[in-house]
Amino acid sequence: MATNVSGFLGDTPGRLLVKLIIVSLIVGVAMSAFGLSPWDIFRGAREFVLRLWNMGFSALGKFADYLLLGACVVIPAFIIIRILSYRR
Repeated sequence: MATNVSGFLGDTPGRLLVKLIIVSLIVGVAMSAFGLSPWDIFRGAREFVLRLWNMGFSALGKFADYLLLGACVVIPAFIIIRILSYRR
């Protein structure tokens, strides 16, 4: 059972918790340096949905633009993380 959980999480739960705490701290410091708060992110997401609703179907093109823009960052980051975590 423990190996199934570790396999799913990618590490033991304790080590994963420590890693998540460290990454959360780094992201929190970076967000603070840029003057962002979690509420800014929630407000931005809410405004995005409202703009999407108000603009109607023409907003689907904007949604695709946002999706592609995000994918340009997320997909290479995912590939790099997988390459760096590859164990032989």
